Amino acid sequence: MKMIGLREIRKKKGYSQLKVAMDLNITREALSYYENGQRCPNLDMLVKLSDYFHVSIDYLITGEEKH
Repeated sequence: MKMIGLREIRKKKGYSQLKVAMDLNITREALSYYENGQRCPNLDMLVKLSDYFHVSIDYLITGEEKH
């Protein structure tokens, strides 16, 4: 599952993959895998990413907020 919103929000905020990875204590490669759909984050990581970027999990996955 490619996480469309994850890459989008990271770029909107001007954050590098390395910055986000270091802030969340994961590797840059892991973040890249999440963004490209090569690996799916577990629920705990989805919550951390959601909290970090202040967006919903739906947004991270689809790039759209559910209403």
